[in-house]
Amino acid sequence: MRVVVQRARQAKVTVDGKVTGAIEHGLMLLVGLTHEDTVKDLEYCAKKVANLRIFEDEKGKMNLSIKEVGGSILSISQFTLYGETKKGNRPSFIEAARPEVAEPLYHQFNQILRETYDIQVETGIFGAMMDVSFTNNGPVTLIVES
Repeated sequence: MRVVVQRARQAKVTVDGKVTGAIEHGLMLLVGLTHEDTVKDLEYCAKKVANLRIFEDEKGKMNLSIKEVGGSILSISQFTLYGETKKGNRPSFIEAARPEVAEPLYHQFNQILRETYDIQVETGIFGAMMDVSFTNNGPVTLIVES
């Protein structure tokens, strides 16, 4: 499992001209899954995302988590995170989980964030062509992997 974490002032995902998920303050996640991922991987990455201390405290030090700042998450499925580009010029996506494997795992990951960590999670539509826009909240982009 691979999750790109981006601190966001605002973020939204649109499908066919309709907003399907939006947040005002928090994190935008690009979530990639591989065919070897298990519930343990989901739990590990959810815990890491929920507890990352990447928001500033009153002294300007990155010391607060998403929950501590009352932020939300916009989670977007992104199979291309497992694109392999070492050979040739055409990416291979063999390591990315097939949709029938990835979709339930993706939804379970988001449920863990909601239920275990009590974080509001918005999503796009799995497998849809999505337009994503966001305004970052400082230069914080991280990769969480299991």
